[in-house]
Amino acid sequence: MTTNLHGPLARYAARLHGSVGDRHHVASPLGAWLLLALCGSAVPDTDGLADALGTDPATAARTATALLDAPHPLAPAATAVWHRPDADTDALAAWRATLPRATETGPLPDQAGLDAWARRHSAGLLDRFPLALSPRVVLALASAVATRISWADPFDLAPAAALGPDSPWAGRLTRVLRTPAYGHRAWIAATPEAGDVAVHTAAAGPGGGNDAAEPGDGAGLLVVSVAAAPGVAPADVLAAAYRIAADADADADEPAGRRSLFELPLGATPLWTLREETVRTHARDRREERHAAALPCWSARAEHDLTGPGLGFSALARVLTPLVGGIDIEARQAVVARYSRYGFEAAAVTGVFGTVSLPPEGVARTAELRFGHPYAVVAVATDRRGGGVGPWHGVPVFSGWVAEPDDVPEAELADPPLA
Repeated sequence: MTTNLHGPLARYAARLHGSVGDRHHVASPLGAWLLLALCGSAVPDTDGLADALGTDPATAARTATALLDAPHPLAPAATAVWHRPDADTDALAAWRATLPRATETGPLPDQAGLDAWARRHSAGLLDRFPLALSPRVVLALASAVATRISWADPFDLAPAAALGPDSPWAGRLTRVLRTPAYGHRAWIAATPEAGDVAVHTAAAGPGGGNDAAEPGDGAGLLVVSVAAAPGVAPADVLAAAYRIAADADADADEPAGRRSLFELPLGATPLWTLREETVRTHARDRREERHAAALPCWSARAEHDLTGPGLGFSALARVLTPLVGGIDIEARQAVVARYSRYGFEAAAVTGVFGTVSLPPEGVARTAELRFGHPYAVVAVATDRRGGGVGPWHGVPVFSGWVAEPDDVPEAELADPPLA
């Protein structure tokens, strides 16, 4: 199954990044969207869930299944749905049966188990689950997306001054990344959202550099960087970046919107410096265009509350309540990324808890039984082989009267060895 997910994800990304604002951050709109899509097969909801997904919930559920059951070797994704055993219902079991084969299901782990799941599926980049478990949690959903790639062609290095005299970063940094002679792509593109922008792409190398999976034929990863003029709204630059990324892997020499350098004025701008020189060239019209790019290394770590307007998670309470009873929703994403000379790594873990109110206070009595004087012991066989009751079932095998107790042997005072 091919997926047409770029439009819905670009729309969702605009909402998610918009909720964070223009501070330094990284996020995984895909990681959040996948959890919403898993719920698309639960209870039809044409309100908040469909609006956030950007498509009808049933189509989103099929798309999520296609992605999860055929994982990308360089950016594997994982999902899980866990429940508290005493909260299991027929409706919940029926929904679990519709989930992708790759989705982990079962009893709700403890906090250590949730943290271990996050570490395992984030390639070790995140060491804890984004939500803290409490007795109120009856249902938990999780997604993880991770990648760790090496560039096919590593960057060269340049002085920070290569970022230009107008850059606020040039005076704070010492060295930055510069595109090598071959392997990377860079161009200037005209966009309806952000005007003329600078574009750079770098691709994963052979083998992908991903420890989590072996690469497959035709599978790759491309990281697209897009810069607009100062003052352009971050939302518009992100929208332009999603538009460019949609066809950045095309083999065409002319990406959509690419500007000819001979259409632009010579000189310096905050985005580029354009100069002209006489060279020998085999270009047909004797006009050759060359591009280079300077970028900083960067890293980011963030956590995002996903219960805000438009992100869809508030709608999950209405979707999941018929499965486990009335619940409230907590949703949070933890994400980390690093862009460097030799590669790119990123991971996001998204968690959703369905919580119930704690029961009202009451009184409990506990009886601690004491076998402090002579008592009887009977050992009875059980026999339920073959699904029925066998001849040994209920037969007393040993019995006794305990009147002379022993102390605990010295050899048993130590804790038993771990299995």
